[in-house]
Amino acid sequence: MIHDVMPGTEEQLSKGSTAGYIGFDPTADSLHIGNLVQIMTLVHFQRCGHKPYALVGGATGMVGDPSGKSSERNLLSEDVLQNNLSAVKKQLEKFLDFTGNNKAEMVNNYDWFKELRFLDFIRDVGKHITVNYMMAKDSVQKRLETGLSFTEFSYQLVQGYDFYWLYANKDCKLQMGGSDQWGNIVTGTELIRRKAGGEAFALTTPLITKADGSKFGKSEGGNIWLDPIRTSPYKFYQYWLNSSDEDAENFIKIFTTRTEDEIASVIADHRTAPHERKLQKELARDITVRVHSESDLAMAEKASRILFGNSVTEDLEGLDESTLLSVFEGVPQAQVSRSAWEAGPSVTDLLSEITNGTIFPSKGEARRMIQAGGVSINKMKLSDPNQKSEFNLLQNKYLLAQKGKKNYYLINVE
Repeated sequence: MIHDVMPGTEEQLSKGSTAGYIGFDPTADSLHIGNLVQIMTLVHFQRCGHKPYALVGGATGMVGDPSGKSSERNLLSEDVLQNNLSAVKKQLEKFLDFTGNNKAEMVNNYDWFKELRFLDFIRDVGKHITVNYMMAKDSVQKRLETGLSFTEFSYQLVQGYDFYWLYANKDCKLQMGGSDQWGNIVTGTELIRRKAGGEAFALTTPLITKADGSKFGKSEGGNIWLDPIRTSPYKFYQYWLNSSDEDAENFIKIFTTRTEDEIASVIADHRTAPHERKLQKELARDITVRVHSESDLAMAEKASRILFGNSVTEDLEGLDESTLLSVFEGVPQAQVSRSAWEAGPSVTDLLSEITNGTIFPSKGEARRMIQAGGVSINKMKLSDPNQKSEFNLLQNKYLLAQKGKKNYYLINVE
């Protein structure tokens, strides 16, 4: 998990409890799994007896960090930022201990920037860092060709001042972050050296990449969020379950709190029978429970059995509505009136005429496939084309029809 470490950092950490911080960007009302690397860095930091600060950038969220960006992002209003801040804090509380001797603390840089006047800032902070020093940073160099606003150019000064403020007010001597933050972090250590005559340190983690070259933390629908409303626990679980063997071996070392021996044992077991995907299952279970809950994991595993395993009707009936809709998002849907359903049609009529040909274009085709054993409703295989449609509605309004192995249809009884 280590990419770069400033000389002297290890000696500082070996002296005893050290205060260190990582900044989180509040541009959304949820963190995503790309943030999990930094969350885990703070988790390990705290477990080793140090004091973690999570800085949520209420002020810097109004500016925008150019690091790793190809264009300037939209700036957020104060109201939106405040909502995002409270949501992010709730998520961090699942991982960090905010009680005890080395309790985690959350700070918002808006608290010290809101009273700071521009002239005071450029006089007391800007004079310590030269333009040459700022221009040499990779994050600046990469954007010079496409255009870099003064707002973004000043970002490293603003982040540097965060580090200085935490050093001066919280005795914070270490800043951690992703490797793309190195330039911003060392600007902070330089400001502390020049303005306070103090010594501070930097540690960065590698940016996570996937073995196939695709971007970590993204799916077809975009980011994998920690908020269950943005990314359902089922989809969250599936993301990790679908990791390649190579990625899973890497991820379990970064995203779990298991010991080195435990991880080596799981990897060894997996390699003896990779088709069982034990490594992916252990990884997905561990992270889903810590981000969501045991009950969300149980629901996700149940949903996975429905799609990919030997599930039974009870599994399907046990799904809550949000998980059911998440699992079958994108499958064709057919609307059936409540009166047509209550009239007790045959399964052949239901799957053809009453669903307007969505599932079968004709009664004859429906009848033939039912007789061949290729159709089920709510995971119950049909055999008699004249059988009445007397099934329990899922959540009192849905039926799941399946044609062949992979073709699912959701019938919505309204």
